Amino acid sequence: MSRWLVTAGLQLAIDGPSGSGKGTIAKLMGEELCLPVLDTGLLYRFIGWRADEAGLTLDDEQAVLQILPTMISTMAWKAQGIFFEQKDCTSLLRSESAGSRASKVAAMPQVREALLDVQRELARLGCVMDGRDIGTVVLPEAQAKFYLTASQRERARRRWSQLKEQGKNADLERIAAELKDRDARDMDRDCAPLEKAKDAVHVDSTIMRMDDVVERILNVLERRKLITKKL
Repeated sequence: MSRWLVTAGLQLAIDGPSGSGKGTIAKLMGEELCLPVLDTGLLYRFIGWRADEAGLTLDDEQAVLQILPTMISTMAWKAQGIFFEQKDCTSLLRSESAGSRASKVAAMPQVREALLDVQRELARLGCVMDGRDIGTVVLPEAQAKFYLTASQRERARRRWSQLKEQGKNADLERIAAELKDRDARDMDRDCAPLEKAKDAVHVDSTIMRMDDVVERILNVLERRKLITKKL
């Protein structure tokens, strides 16, 4: 049960680079406000995964576009994750290789355009949505936008810690190098590059606990009267 009354149709956009904690913060905000959480990164991970399964190279945008309608028709994107042929494949899409494929797919302008309607329709009734271009492209009219960052080293450490907790082998230096490459791809691409929306609140979480970040976001929403405490 939420302790907040939330403005009808509230769209909360959270952008930031890989490892900045935006997925965790989006989940916590969804729990606080009883709003569905939509991870757009999962959508691109799914498209990259299915394209790879189909034997496509991820530098062939036209080939990906050709099978995109079929991929979307066999997919269900819900607050809980991505379902393929009615089976939850979310955990499969969390791998490092899926993330690398996603950044390549995300650089395809026509693919991004085709997926916009899917994202906007799900967000229409209100949600927390995180990604890399939510506040700038997907939901430019969102009532509240936040740009979450952390130092590159701290983001690599978080990912390393996450993998270790999962019992997986992880090399911090390799993760840091891959993160640097992914940042460059996301920020330098011609189509919808990762950038802070002009009206987004910048939150640097390098030395902040996740609950402190949540509290800061809640304070902003309350000041703007987008949420009010229940009596």
